[in-house]
Amino acid sequence: MSDFKKVAIVTGASQGMGEAIVQAYRARGYGVVATSRTIQPSHDAGLVTVAGDIGDPETSKRLVAAALETFGRIDTLVNNAGIFIGKAFTDYTEEDYRLKLKTNLDGFFFATQTVIPVMLKQGTGHVVQITASTAEFASSLSPAFIAMLTKGGMNSATKSLAIEYATKGIRVNAVAPGVIRTPMHDPAMVEQLAGFHPMKKLGEVEDIVRAVLYLEDAAFSTGEILHVDGGLIAGR
Repeated sequence: MSDFKKVAIVTGASQGMGEAIVQAYRARGYGVVATSRTIQPSHDAGLVTVAGDIGDPETSKRLVAAALETFGRIDTLVNNAGIFIGKAFTDYTEEDYRLKLKTNLDGFFFATQTVIPVMLKQGTGHVVQITASTAEFASSLSPAFIAMLTKGGMNSATKSLAIEYATKGIRVNAVAPGVIRTPMHDPAMVEQLAGFHPMKKLGEVEDIVRAVLYLEDAAFSTGEILHVDGGLIAGR
């Protein structure tokens, strides 16, 4: 069996926050199973990559199978996969709607539902979602109905799962970022995007990584929505 004492699964792991979260867990000595549609094969014995659409339940089954076959356990699931489509409500197409729900909600649902039985059998585990501060308040500056629908739903589901499994050794938390400097955002828009935050700057990927690792270590925290948003939630 594997020499790795702890194991994490990370979704949306090929770039940006997901890639950095994978690297952070590896730096801690975790075995990691990472997935995205375009993720490349790994040459690191402690990192297994699984290419696939996280909205497809078969991808989650493959992730869990890879983790158990390679490492023998699953300690943490980081539900990072997500996309943002910002439009006025009536401008959303059916394609926008279906794609966003498939990636944000279907991926979260299937990955979590497939991992939880393993954690129950172990008697321990941690599930953490990357959601969004903008899911908790409406702004005329940035219409984002589908983000509210999906990421807001994930925030509520985080609390529900935390209570359901509170006595079974499984903690469930979320990190709610503001706007983070990632390949998702046009560099030419940085100044405008920074203006959304009271701190008048963008967050960095490392800020989110530190938040995820904080929750990893926070053994008495469950059902927590940890805002990493430059004061956005406080200044609403």
